[in-house]
Amino acid sequence: MRPVAVTAVPLTDALGGGGVQYELKLDGFRCVAFARGDRPAFLQSRSGRDLAPEFPPIAAAVARLPEGLVLDAELVAWRSGRFAFEELLHTRRARAAAPDVALGLIAFDLLALPGRDVRRLPLTDRRRLLLAALADVPPPIQPVMATTDRTEALEWMTQLADIGVEGLVCKASGSPYRPRGAGRTWVKYRRGDTVDATVHALTGPAGRPHALVVRLDDDRVLLTTPRLTPVQAREIAHAAAAFLGPPSTDPDHGLVHPLTTPLRAEITLTGRPPTATFVRLRGD
Repeated sequence: MRPVAVTAVPLTDALGGGGVQYELKLDGFRCVAFARGDRPAFLQSRSGRDLAPEFPPIAAAVARLPEGLVLDAELVAWRSGRFAFEELLHTRRARAAAPDVALGLIAFDLLALPGRDVRRLPLTDRRRLLLAALADVPPPIQPVMATTDRTEALEWMTQLADIGVEGLVCKASGSPYRPRGAGRTWVKYRRGDTVDATVHALTGPAGRPHALVVRLDDDRVLLTTPRLTPVQAREIAHAAAAFLGPPSTDPDHGLVHPLTTPLRAEITLTGRPPTATFVRLRGD
């Protein structure tokens, strides 16, 4: 199941009634972990590839679980007091984690117990079974932090931002596990950082631009997404009209309309690599 992105943390009655479970959203590799008894553990990525050969300590930990246990989880790396996605990439290439990097498997759902498929059970029941199944299991396997209290979840998100918690995944408490899609029963909210940027060019028609080419204060150049709304496009076209240079071809963004005098804007950065979303033009 893949959560749908939303722009606000839903209220407790917003996903069809029956309450909401709020879980920490972590930055790692999503995988379904299969404990297979005498056979090696299988860590299935979203593309179907086995991640076990690239992360032997996690595979070994899963192999020690009861045969037939299946977890939906996030494979994460921890370094210097915070989650560090880039260390997963380094570990994958080197086939071993650096001495100061800890790997973990954070389980957020239970799909099967030995001899029993539990995907049709409500999430509240699967959560109870997950906690029972992992009650005596030591790290690196741990259940994700979860609560049904929205206020508590918002506090967690704020308090744990500095260690790399991205946001929240919010799930209808009564939802079964549907492999082909979550609909609106699972949603994800990713906290964004609003920063100042310089608008250097417009894409699309100059009178109704589609997106902005912006430069961050650290010199990264990004294209805003999603497409500008009609109201935003009119606002930007009006502000940029006096500063438009001749159209030119940008090697990364195709045909653009450069600005002879850059405009300042606020954008929201989310994810990795960062996605830049236009918020507003600054008055300065």
